[in-house]
Amino acid sequence: MTLTLPHYPMPDDRGRFGRFGGRYVPETLIPALDELDTAYRAAKTDPAFLSELDRLLREFVNRPSPLYLAQRLTDHAGGAKIYLKREDFNYTGAHKINNCLAQALLAVRMGKKRVIAETGAGQHGVASATAAALLGLECVVYMGAEDIRRQSLNVFRMNLLGAEVREVTSGTSTLKDATNEAIRDWVTNVRDTFYILGSVVGPHPYPAMVRDFQAIIGEETKWQLRAVEGREAPDAIVACVGGGSNAIGIFAPYAYLPKDQRPRLIGTEAAGEGVETGRHAASVAGGRVGVLHGSMMYLMNDDEGQIVPPHSISAGLDYPGIGPEHCHYSETGVAEYVPVTDAQALEGLQLLTRLEGIIPALESAHAIYHAVELARTMRPEQVIVVNLSGRGDKDVAEVARLLDVPKDAPTVTPAIQKPAIQKEVLA
Repeated sequence: MTLTLPHYPMPDDRGRFGRFGGRYVPETLIPALDELDTAYRAAKTDPAFLSELDRLLREFVNRPSPLYLAQRLTDHAGGAKIYLKREDFNYTGAHKINNCLAQALLAVRMGKKRVIAETGAGQHGVASATAAALLGLECVVYMGAEDIRRQSLNVFRMNLLGAEVREVTSGTSTLKDATNEAIRDWVTNVRDTFYILGSVVGPHPYPAMVRDFQAIIGEETKWQLRAVEGREAPDAIVACVGGGSNAIGIFAPYAYLPKDQRPRLIGTEAAGEGVETGRHAASVAGGRVGVLHGSMMYLMNDDEGQIVPPHSISAGLDYPGIGPEHCHYSETGVAEYVPVTDAQALEGLQLLTRLEGIIPALESAHAIYHAVELARTMRPEQVIVVNLSGRGDKDVAEVARLLDVPKDAPTVTPAIQKPAIQKEVLA
């Protein structure tokens, strides 16, 4: 089957989805964004570009990723069937490679020799470094010092792939600050550098472009679900949301269906220690409209408009905003966004690991927890699809630290931890 990129509604001529999005950037970046927009619009209809992307997604990335019925997790919940869209099967271990490979091919098409990226959990950095190595591009990845501590394995992987990882110590030393530095680099080196932005954030055309490159997740889900359930749309789709790329990848193919044909689209935000505490990264549940990294979106900001430092157990969700299309979905009722705490995410991780033998990324564990709670309210013939956006190898050391496991301990615990115990550990 030949790859075609979807034709979902594009933002308006100001780069906005409703009132969200736009281009709040230095004047020096406007020509670069125009160049990127033109190149992307041409590439998405170019058979040669699509053929090469299709080949690499199949032969290099290992697509299509499986749709897996998590039977023991379903039995545990005691309600709706829970399917997992297994993006953790992708080469490099997460959904990020879909977008990185496509953007790197676009960089080659545009004659750029150098790519830069920002990363939090490290998966986008690894995927960018992988694509750069494959295509012979110089690669620099910006990463916060706190995330380097949490994700040392991914730092080594990036170095091994030939990328330079630049530590960012400003601000909270996390994803927001890494993105700031990447944008500064791009402004300085805009002529020969391509910025591989990792999520559906940033100035137009990035939110729409990243959405289109990630929408293969939802498009595959349609025909895979038809094969096993006889229908393309489940009753609900659950995906974790930081900036929002994995969620938009599975939401977008369903978001523009008529309301009576559209499943419930549920994004799980990182509630950290609880939205009421202020120690969280839930931009919809606990934020308000503002501008960050070139785009208008829901943000965690104070009365003066300054960014409130986010907090999440998961480095990939530790971002104070959410992509503009997600903001538009929330405002128009197309999707709903629910907070899931650190303790609940740890429970979700342990549930899936013990019941299915699958160790999910901490990011995906937020979605697992909510999917189990949701399934309990639904009938056995109903279907939930969870986008399992990445595998948990990168998080094992951090989870051991959070659960206070001795380094020489052979096992974590004899049974699945209860949320109350986890809260004590996290306190």
